[in-house]
Amino acid sequence: MIISASIISSNFLNLEKDLLDTQLAGVDWLHIDVMDGKFVPNITIGSFILPFCRKTVSLPLDVHLMIEEPEKHIKTFALAGADRISIHIENNSNVLRTIQEIRELGVKPGIVVNPGTPVSAIENVLPFVDLVLIMSVNPGFSGQKFIPQMVDKIKLLKSIFLQRNINAHIQVDGGINKHTISSVIQAGADVIVTATAIYKHSGGIVDGVNELRKAI
Repeated sequence: MIISASIISSNFLNLEKDLLDTQLAGVDWLHIDVMDGKFVPNITIGSFILPFCRKTVSLPLDVHLMIEEPEKHIKTFALAGADRISIHIENNSNVLRTIQEIRELGVKPGIVVNPGTPVSAIENVLPFVDLVLIMSVNPGFSGQKFIPQMVDKIKLLKSIFLQRNINAHIQVDGGINKHTISSVIQAGADVIVTATAIYKHSGGIVDGVNELRKAI
């Protein structure tokens, strides 16, 4: 099981320490949520943060672009150090071309589906991606409650993977904590994104990650 810690909930006044503690806690990837205030109702960080993360820790950088016209920005994120770049099916009419461009830049591509988007919308691009991210909250803000109906979507996607012999990660993001993590794992997910459960844990980052591992 891979845990990808979303730094959106980290303490940016002391980001270096939080990143080092995240690595010390045994997190597998760093998740970078990029929002533009248009595709989703919030604005977060851009590509400038990736080199700082790269200099501080050796964790793979898992970038999630929640922006309009992501195809115009993938090269910038690739050059900034992204190991993975995931884009939404909902905002890119030439999504396969963008996926191919991500791979040509030496980065692993992923495709994302919002809670209201059916799995059928991404079936044609599944052979071309390394990761499918199922949003278990409506994207835009950290700290939202997990939408339990997304468990069935994970199960459906996993069954398609098995039927078509697709070897890609199933990632889930949104409301993942010690209470919800087991249901998404049992449904077939193998990558978990979490922000609040790690960076807002009362015992600190290491305790937050340990609590998730115990729940797993």
